[in-house]
Amino acid sequence: MFILFLTVAPLVTAQETPSKGTPIPAENQPTTQEQEEVKEIPQKVEIPLTAVDTTKNDSIKKPKSFLEYRIESTAKDYKRIDRKNNTITLYNEAKIVYGDITIEAGKIVINNNTGDVFAYGITLDSLGYTQKPVFSQGTNVVKPDSIIFNKDSQKALTYNSETTQGEFNVLAETTKKVNDSVFYMENARFTTSKDPKNPEYYFYARKIKFVPKKKIVTGLVNMYIADVPTPLGLPFAFFPMTNERKSGVILPSFGNNNNQGYFLQNGGYYFAVNDYLDLTLLGDYFTNGSYGARVESNYKVRYKYNGSFRFLYENQLQSERGFSDFAQTSRYNINWQHSQDPKSNPNSRFSASVNLGSSQFFRQSFNQVNQSATLVNNLSSSISYSKTFPGEPQVNINASATHNQNTNTNVVNLTLPTLQASVSRVFPFAPKEGTKKGALQNINLQYNLRGENRITTTDEDFLSDNMFDNAIMGLQHSIPVATNFKVGYFSVSANANFEENWVFETFRQTLEENDNGVFNTVRDTISGFAAYRTYSYGASIGTTIYGSWKSKNPKSKVQAVRHIIRPNISYSANPSFDQYYDRLVTEQGLDAPGTEEQFYSRFEGTLFGAPGRVFSSSINLGVQNNIEAKVRERDSTKTELKKVQILKTLSFNTAYNLAGDSLNWSPLQVRGVIPITKNIDLNLDANFDPYALDNNNNRINTFNINNGGSLFRLTRAGFRTSFRLSSKDFEKTEDKEDKQSQERTLENGGRDDGLFGESVDYSRDQGQKVEKTDVDIKKDRYRFKIPWNLNFAYTMTYINAQRQNMINQQSLMVSGDVELSPRWSIGGNTGYDFANKGISFSTIRFQRDLESFTMSFNWTPIGPQNSWFFFIGIKASALSDIKWDQRRQPDPTF
Repeated sequence: MFILFLTVAPLVTAQETPSKGTPIPAENQPTTQEQEEVKEIPQKVEIPLTAVDTTKNDSIKKPKSFLEYRIESTAKDYKRIDRKNNTITLYNEAKIVYGDITIEAGKIVINNNTGDVFAYGITLDSLGYTQKPVFSQGTNVVKPDSIIFNKDSQKALTYNSETTQGEFNVLAETTKKVNDSVFYMENARFTTSKDPKNPEYYFYARKIKFVPKKKIVTGLVNMYIADVPTPLGLPFAFFPMTNERKSGVILPSFGNNNNQGYFLQNGGYYFAVNDYLDLTLLGDYFTNGSYGARVESNYKVRYKYNGSFRFLYENQLQSERGFSDFAQTSRYNINWQHSQDPKSNPNSRFSASVNLGSSQFFRQSFNQVNQSATLVNNLSSSISYSKTFPGEPQVNINASATHNQNTNTNVVNLTLPTLQASVSRVFPFAPKEGTKKGALQNINLQYNLRGENRITTTDEDFLSDNMFDNAIMGLQHSIPVATNFKVGYFSVSANANFEENWVFETFRQTLEENDNGVFNTVRDTISGFAAYRTYSYGASIGTTIYGSWKSKNPKSKVQAVRHIIRPNISYSANPSFDQYYDRLVTEQGLDAPGTEEQFYSRFEGTLFGAPGRVFSSSINLGVQNNIEAKVRERDSTKTELKKVQILKTLSFNTAYNLAGDSLNWSPLQVRGVIPITKNIDLNLDANFDPYALDNNNNRINTFNINNGGSLFRLTRAGFRTSFRLSSKDFEKTEDKEDKQSQERTLENGGRDDGLFGESVDYSRDQGQKVEKTDVDIKKDRYRFKIPWNLNFAYTMTYINAQRQNMINQQSLMVSGDVELSPRWSIGGNTGYDFANKGISFSTIRFQRDLESFTMSFNWTPIGPQNSWFFFIGIKASALSDIKWDQRRQPDPTF
């Protein structure tokens, strides 16, 4: 015996059922005499049910009326009152209303002797059997072939009824309404198909007891697919029905794995704790002893906050105990998302985004479905609280804890915590009224504070005692001062910054001679408070130059061109703070032969590093270019000119070190974005070095042109482009823009171009998250145009800084989708790495919309993530546990 617990949407009142039907009594059919006595009646007729008592004050207690409500009735053709049989007949578009019960039908017969109401359709020559009854009570609507209803007991009997209960469409051969709380059905079938009379599948139950908003209990029930019975069935089933969330069992999925054997996955229990919180406990078990556990919770308080928490743990075993290849690995992952409603407290905010755990969790998990998540190389977390103190000036305080984890190197960086505070900008010389003018009135300053406790550890030492061995902490105070003003066509700005750094540990260095006569540096930690102060200053000047050209020919394709040039010159200086440095020499002193003078700062290795010992003073030169044109449209009816970008940006930047002795010029950096078509841009970058190389490929203080070369030497170049093609680009329509999202999260396989597909949240419902689309069945039969799209991304990097003359990175990636029909879609992605000569991450995916079902297949055919996943299941959330999935997980690496 099995009891099936499913949490489904409420079925409200059910008086429905498809079946064979019940013949309508001959005496209730309209006679020839009745049709001859057709009378026009008003749209609404009040039928008195009791005689009027003219006695105003009667000492005898009145008996209770045999009807609780008055019956209101209407009909289109006629109303016939048979006083001999005490019946009332309504014909053609008949309708009666009794309390919250409404009955509409072609013909309605009311028997006042028994209190029975008969309702059924009528036969018209042109339309056939039509105007079938519609029984409504509250929000429940039933559409049977015929109805027998007693207005005294309010019991009802319907035949071949059809109704919608939540996500279900229910058809029952016979439905008996005992009262408002209990209904019985016989030979009923229910489905979530949108076409209940011709469903793709349905569940057939011989007997059903239905209690609205509480439960459905069935007898023997089994599943039919395309009217073919299947062996899927239960001797009885229980469906809890409620508008509220209810606790219940979550059925696991089953299958087998090459490494862990047969398994049951994602089975457990759902707890509806209260209106604000739920809890899900899930588990996995494999026949070789591997197991996994998950705890998931969602919470929400309206207008205050909402979030979710998830903890996942897996204990993986490979092979069997006692064998040489046996291995055991445990992995975990913690995910917490919390957001606060901005309206709850505008001056205070708490938020959390946590994703931490074992570096190899997503790559080696035996419950991973979306393989693109295995390409993510970083896990990051942030928990922060911010507080704003309004006023003039405004004070902002933020405390946060951050986490960054490289899944390739297993290095974990933490800040526990980070404290930041700031005072908003103050203009001490600004006028009380009006705008600020001149350099003096625009002088502004502010105060910033930053404090950190920084921890660098590894995946193995995380959350252990060794995690805090290399922790460093400090505080940094900064006061930036700035001003800006205009001189003619030039914008001038000046700035200065003062910093004071506090640390709680410094480092002393000494030289000690070992047994081989070699001097080694020994570093000692000195605990205690220490501080150092630095400052820097700078200025910049820039302007904008416009150059334009207009065509003298009004019929010319190009009517105007505008060139925008933004030159900029800036100066920055960082003084030398050699007072914070000590000399490090050997015991022989500076006069000993071969002695090298060395300097060190006791602040080296502290949180913010040591102050600069070398004075730097540099001039930065830059110029940015934009070129755009106005062209005539091909459509002669359009009079407005079209704006076209010829060159989105082309910038040149270099710097000259005024305080340097040699190699003062920095390499010239060139960056450009050139539009090729509306959807294709070329991104270019290159570095040009003015200095030459010696025989050992080292830079020397000689210009390359003076060494027999060109003016500049190309040291690095990069080329990147990505574009999208689709069937819409080749359609001859006025508006054929194929909107492409330019902002993708890096969760898309660790890329911003989405070539690896969208990353799916790691949960038990991954395989079921399929977009629900309404498809026209008629349109599914024929299709003369097949929609498709292709995405391309190409990148190349060339290096020649030391005469390598090589391309060290070059790859092409392609992804696409083809919609063979409104219900069939095929897609995939692949790529090739020309530098390493290998195929990149590749997947193939199929998806079929089976109306009430969905079917998908995802396959990673090659590489270390070789795997596949097949899923078929019912779309409706009420029956989401009725599914079948099969997978082959990638072989884990131990």
